[in-house]
Amino acid sequence: MRYFSSSLFLLCLFSQASFAQDVAAGKNAFQECVACHSIKPGENLLGPSLAGVYGRQAGTVEGFRYSSALKKSGITWDESSLDQYIANPQALVPGSRMPYSGMADEAERKNLIAYLKTLN
Repeated sequence: MRYFSSSLFLLCLFSQASFAQDVAAGKNAFQECVACHSIKPGENLLGPSLAGVYGRQAGTVEGFRYSSALKKSGITWDESSLDQYIANPQALVPGSRMPYSGMADEAERKNLIAYLKTLN
């Protein structure tokens, strides 16, 4: 039992350290986004504020003018939809106004999503 408790403790410790590293890497990856997106609630730039993006329905940030395609998409931003959109916005939502060709590196996208989750 003592071995199990020690193993469980180490597993939790390393998984938290790994998560922290992913968030830090995601914050770094977010530097590609800061020219167009704020992380402050209510502060829209060329793109909508990404504060609280995880779990939010697409096209609903007040005061931002979205494409009709994104407003009608019915997407709720979760890991899967964010991953697909960040990889290739036009593939997920044809007609989206986001002028970004996408982030090809899957690990970088996962780190970015880990960071975006902290903004809720």
